[in-house]
Amino acid sequence: MSILVNKNSRVVVQGITGSEGTFHATQMLEYGTNIVAGVTPGKGGQSTIDGKVPVFNSVEEAKIETDANVSIIFVPPPFAAEAIIEASDAGIELAVCITEGVPVQDMVKAKRIIDQNNMRLLGPNCPGIITVDECKLGIMPGFICQKGNVGVVSKSGTLTYEAIGQLGNVGLGQTTAIGIGGDPIIGTSMIDVLELFENDPETKGVVMIGEIGGQMENDAARWAKKNMTKPIVGFIAGQTAPPGRRMGHAGAIVSGGDDTAEAKMRILTENGIAVCESVADIGEKMKKALNN
Repeated sequence: MSILVNKNSRVVVQGITGSEGTFHATQMLEYGTNIVAGVTPGKGGQSTIDGKVPVFNSVEEAKIETDANVSIIFVPPPFAAEAIIEASDAGIELAVCITEGVPVQDMVKAKRIIDQNNMRLLGPNCPGIITVDECKLGIMPGFICQKGNVGVVSKSGTLTYEAIGQLGNVGLGQTTAIGIGGDPIIGTSMIDVLELFENDPETKGVVMIGEIGGQMENDAARWAKKNMTKPIVGFIAGQTAPPGRRMGHAGAIVSGGDDTAEAKMRILTENGIAVCESVADIGEKMKKALNN
């Protein structure tokens, strides 16, 4: 079992002929991801990556010809939301948008449409998703992962990698690792991912990495207390951030209420989540939680 993607996922890469798209599509193919098509308007009929991937003018054409069901988007910010909508209108089930800097007003429109079409979106501004030894979508370094029984969900790309590394240091592998993105409007929440991990029989514990700003981590902690049977280890980034300062992600703005790191850590603890003060503690805390 895995969540969202596996070796049978049929992937289309939007923006595959751009430098980022080509580079990361090559890495994904080498990992074993089943890329069946690429999309670049005006370049349909060509092939790319040593002739391995056919290129189409639209996602609709790619889906008709290859039966793709997952899309990954490497499209510049001004056009990324339209690429998300295009995937949704074509009947794609899951889209992963790596693009950083997508205008918020564009995402408001895109979110409304993908919700109507019932397409799941990861991102934007996220590192993607990896189901270990099966499918890698995005920019995560696959070599740091090892197969195991811990799920990872994170707002932060680099902290996702660090959490995976810390788990590996204590001999714990992963089922699926997901970066949901840190923008104000994203497609998938922490609660959404926690529910998927709860229903995955191979996942025995979950690492949840949040950050200052917003209420998503607090909501997830309260939901988990009522609905999760599996242990969760949490970390909140931005513990030294002053109120009102934006830290990295566009959504990480502290108003001074219960969206500070201190408040979130308290709320997570109150709801039964083992909270780490340092990323370096994640592996040991997860190992202890699984052994209890």
